[in-house]
Amino acid sequence: MSRIFITGSSDGLGLAAARNLSADGHEVVLHVRNRERLSAVQDLLDKGVQAVIGDLSDIEETKAIAARLQSSGRMDAIIHNAGIYNGQKVLPVNVVAPYILTALVERPSRLIYLSSGMHLSGRPLLEGLDWSGQRETASYSDTKLFVTALAAAVARFWPSVIVSAVDPGWVPTKMGGAGAPDDLRLGHLTQEWLAVSDDPETQVSGGYWHHQQRRAPHAAVHDEAFQNALLNALEQTTGIALPV
Repeated sequence: MSRIFITGSSDGLGLAAARNLSADGHEVVLHVRNRERLSAVQDLLDKGVQAVIGDLSDIEETKAIAARLQSSGRMDAIIHNAGIYNGQKVLPVNVVAPYILTALVERPSRLIYLSSGMHLSGRPLLEGLDWSGQRETASYSDTKLFVTALAAAVARFWPSVIVSAVDPGWVPTKMGGAGAPDDLRLGHLTQEWLAVSDDPETQVSGGYWHHQQRRAPHAAVHDEAFQNALLNALEQTTGIALPV
């Protein structure tokens, strides 16, 4: 059985994945933004599931989350599920936080980053961005392009880790809305599968996935110059270098 940390696991796809993986006997560590959100996962807490509290829009709180994870022991898999759709915090939550946790937490065997089909309309432009979240300078599509490129960069620099990016589809969650057309179960199945399955397809790093099928991402995702520029911008913002 695996130890799995899932960011943004108090609702939506993260909570669904946490419940399924826990029910299958895996040791899941939840993440919630604040203490008020613990009530949303009380059923899992009552079963002994652990939770880490912290606001991913805040760099210092994200560093504290990383420290708590480090002290709890190595994870087998981390699912970077947390995300927001718009607002000034879209870059910190969707891109900066996954970078910090990747750089500061001991390398797991598997890393999964939540992307979106909307990343295909993202702009591979890094100039003038406010990574701190004081101003809104990037779209949701931009952030999903960035985090998909981050996943590809980590796969390139960390060949011992199986790294994947996942488009969960447009599913009926709080973010997707009640009228979203895709199947909710399929929205989190791929993350669970990539986190724990021994299927040979899950053993290949660097993939961009949709409903357990590999897809071709935006051309910028595998552009090493863009990856390096992105990593440099994130290092400058956080003061943390990705260990390579």
